[in-house]
Amino acid sequence: MTHTNGNVKGELDALLEKMTLDEKITMLAAKNIWEIPEIERLDIPSLKVTDGPNGARGGGFFEGTTAACFPACVSLAATFNRSLSRQVGKALGQEAVTKGAYALLGPTVCCHRSPLGGRNFEAFSEDPYLSGQLASEYVKGLQGERIAATVKHYLANEQDTRRFSVNEKISERALREIYLKPFEIVAKEADPWCFMTSYPKINGTNVDASSKFITDILRKEWGYEGLVMSDWGAASTVESVKYGLDLEMPGPSRIRTHEAVQKALKNDQISEEDINDRVTSTLKLLKRVGKFDDRKHTPEEQAIDLPEHRALIRKAGSEGLVLLKNERNILPIDIKKNKKIALLGPLAKYAAAHGGGSASLHCHYKVSPYDAFTERLGKDVEITHSKGAHIYRVYPDLEADCTNALGNPGFTGEYFKSEKANGKPFRTEECPKGFFNTLMNTHVEGQQTVRFSTTFQPTVSGSHYLSFSGVGPSTLSINGELLATQPDPTPDAMAFLLGVQDEIRFQYAFSKGKNYTITIQTHPSPLPSELYLLDHQSSAHLGFVLESEMEQDLLTEAVQLASEADLAICFVGNTVQWETEGQDLASMVLPADGSQDRLIAAIAEVNKNTIVVTTTGVPVETPWLDNVSAFMQAWYAGQETGNAILDALLGTTCPSGKLPISWPKKYAHTGCFGNFGLDSFESKEVEYVEGVFVGYRWFDRFWGGEKEVRFPFGWGLSYTSFEIGKARVEGSIGEGKNKKVRVTAEVKNLGEVVGAETVQVYLKPPVVEGLDRPVKSLVGFAKVELRPGEAKMVEMEFDKEGAAYWDEQMERWSVVKGRYEILVATSADPADVKATLEVFVDEGFTFSP
Repeated sequence: MTHTNGNVKGELDALLEKMTLDEKITMLAAKNIWEIPEIERLDIPSLKVTDGPNGARGGGFFEGTTAACFPACVSLAATFNRSLSRQVGKALGQEAVTKGAYALLGPTVCCHRSPLGGRNFEAFSEDPYLSGQLASEYVKGLQGERIAATVKHYLANEQDTRRFSVNEKISERALREIYLKPFEIVAKEADPWCFMTSYPKINGTNVDASSKFITDILRKEWGYEGLVMSDWGAASTVESVKYGLDLEMPGPSRIRTHEAVQKALKNDQISEEDINDRVTSTLKLLKRVGKFDDRKHTPEEQAIDLPEHRALIRKAGSEGLVLLKNERNILPIDIKKNKKIALLGPLAKYAAAHGGGSASLHCHYKVSPYDAFTERLGKDVEITHSKGAHIYRVYPDLEADCTNALGNPGFTGEYFKSEKANGKPFRTEECPKGFFNTLMNTHVEGQQTVRFSTTFQPTVSGSHYLSFSGVGPSTLSINGELLATQPDPTPDAMAFLLGVQDEIRFQYAFSKGKNYTITIQTHPSPLPSELYLLDHQSSAHLGFVLESEMEQDLLTEAVQLASEADLAICFVGNTVQWETEGQDLASMVLPADGSQDRLIAAIAEVNKNTIVVTTTGVPVETPWLDNVSAFMQAWYAGQETGNAILDALLGTTCPSGKLPISWPKKYAHTGCFGNFGLDSFESKEVEYVEGVFVGYRWFDRFWGGEKEVRFPFGWGLSYTSFEIGKARVEGSIGEGKNKKVRVTAEVKNLGEVVGAETVQVYLKPPVVEGLDRPVKSLVGFAKVELRPGEAKMVEMEFDKEGAAYWDEQMERWSVVKGRYEILVATSADPADVKATLEVFVDEGFTFSP
């Protein structure tokens, strides 16, 4: 672990001594949504942060400067490739610099507790070891560019339902073995410069409201010396200054106002020494990223589209794809035999580069599967297309055929200080489409009314479909006729912010070529919401779909094209409207209303050569699996997603991804069923009833039974085959720091193409009466690429940490005596164990965290 050297510490201490108490208090919170405050008198610069973890978005939440979009962390985890994770971290560091930001808000390392987690795609895995290992490499790559990683969300941010207020009841053992473990690994192995705390209460207390998690565990037990910031609005008490939270985000402060801090000092709730410790962490961060040196000023944001980043994104996206079925070796596609290919499904022309929320960004570009196919194969193959099904959760923004008051494409936003839109607005802005938001718009603070309008001249007549909603009370008129009224504020501001809100929907008869003045008026108001950031903000949305498009028989069209094609490829999954921060999924069924499952089933019925590609961050139910020839999971593979998918389908790359999650047949089979997400919406409390039995640790109990998984953790097919042999073990499990167990094995490529295999090592502890432990746990993995006929040795190590469980009575890690089995495998499925080795512990022992 890197510690601050004596010279730097002395320099920072001297700077701290020059600061007044008011200046120190100023530095306890951000000055705005993205920036840490500067102290001009002492030449202490500001620091800008930017959202991650799969792209450096910059200051704009919706339509900011374009940026490179890398694969989501779950896709990165599927590569099982430490080197690739570090390369992505390095490139993200370079991207952050182009946005004038020197701290990236990522990676997310919370474990996937449930397949319904709305934000699972943003995190790595259900397994804490895999999450911690790949996150550590990501952090090392990022900080090698002198960009601070911000490991989040510490702690237990596994669900988004009521995340601002939910109380999570979690056993100490589950906390230690599952939910704290990836944070512990990355803290000890990569020394991240920032941590971010989460919103939920854990066993009744917010993370920042006691000394347990930040001071006692993170700082004292793990030796962490970096900065700890809150998630946006997660600071819960002024006493967090004493409990180790360095920085309240965002600003201006809500909890740490000058008045509140001064009062806490007076009442001895906190001390000036506590404040000094917090400010020192911020000064240290500024020093680490170079803000006192060559990076003193914050440059303007730039959109720099680097070819090397394009290549890395494409490689990483393709390597993360997981081939789950390949009947009759239908893949890779033989274009000599398949001259007519039907690209079907709602995601064929949709580039599923990322999920929704903090991980979304304005990409430099996005390549859809249809784009990739037509560009690369359009001259050699006849390509047909049908969407097959509508999966709108919210209608698309009205954009085409709109002219604003200045004669430019789009809408006009007029801002008034009064309750009615009378007289001259104090500010007028242009908006490109039917959505606006005043959040982060410092030019319109204090507005009381917004008039949002356009002149719409349709090119097609019809009774077209409109949708409308506002954050505050709002109305919609066309040509002066009031057509829709929303009398109350939105009940879910977070849903609105992320574009997944419920809306008023209706049809209106439009005539081609006629002008229609569409006007929305909306008012800010206090919100019945846990997301205070949108209080007194204004926002509105206007969605639009042509009548002909909405009422077209897409299913019949898709089935007809499939019946005429040599090969039918169905692209299905979730969009940012369905899988996003702020909302957990309602079920494992693909949206919407079963339409995508019906589409696949109908296509498979008329074409035996049907391939399904799903782009989601979670497992989904697959009722059609037995009737399709091939199935590939594509995750969210970044801006090159279409090319990455096509590379794998054509065999330009050989699939090597492995599932970083277990894939249940049904949600009801999971350990957290009934105790996750929407199940806890009314009670505001959720119990982690499964304890340490998360993911494959749960499903290991059900092999051969009804709850056996559809696909096991660590599993994935290839276009070649491998042999694993010559497995050996050396070393022992012991108390000393140098006690290691080393496992080696030879991997040989038996096929005719270059391919990569991931060897996984699981440790199976001895059975002890009265002690309920998982059957096995992942303690090592190694990925190796091999030419046809080539063989290489791989090596993996683990120590006492891999053998230990948390003893709640002793409050220590414990290793029991006995025989431990070392399973050398290619997945968590017992059938995929290639060798069983053993190591003995003669005497049990305990050790401190």
